[in-house]
Amino acid sequence: MSTKAVINLTTGLEDPERVTIAFLTAVAAAEQGRPTMMFLTKEAVRLAVPGVAVATACEGCPPLTELLDRYESAGGHYLACPICVNAKQLDGGALIAGAEVGGTVPLWQWIGDEAATTFSF
Repeated sequence: MSTKAVINLTTGLEDPERVTIAFLTAVAAAEQGRPTMMFLTKEAVRLAVPGVAVATACEGCPPLTELLDRYESAGGHYLACPICVNAKQLDGGALIAGAEVGGTVPLWQWIGDEAATTFSF
């Protein structure tokens, strides 16, 4: 059985609590040593732009900046949907550490022939 984890996130800062939960899930997987990929689509692609993910969702919630730092330190990676990046006119060449523009084909290539645990937010 694969230990890979895929977290699919479609929501951006319009719902910071959902984003926080997705990042908490990704951080937990990555910090346990699981190869972890966050697949960012729709509004979530904006989170891969430096300086965007700076919100704190609620009192007592960890700041997104802390979660991004922990995810990076644990070796987590991101794929930002190329269609979404282009539709939002974002610079796909200037993303946060660990992020690259890539769609479903690179996601499936990363998963490979084994199953992966998936979460969708």
